[in-house]
Amino acid sequence: MADLKAAHESKDISRIDTAMEAINTAWQAASQEMYAAGGAEGGQPGAGGFPGADGQPQDGNGQAAGDHVTDVDYEEVDGKDAK
Repeated sequence: MADLKAAHESKDISRIDTAMEAINTAWQAASQEMYAAGGAEGGQPGAGGFPGADGQPQDGNGQAAGDHVTDVDYEEVDGKDAK
């Protein structure tokens, strides 16, 4: 980032391009490590698998990865119909 900032200040286009390539390469490496870490924990790509505030892996909805949610049928009751 420091190289990119210096290149931006000097308005050196070729240096900006070189610094951006370095940042993109570093980002790719970091992304692959995060993806691999998520896969090692049993997470699905794009679903998270990263630790929450309590250090436990979470799914994409912020719930602990081990929590299981079940959909159930329900009926809406209007206040007028309640007895």
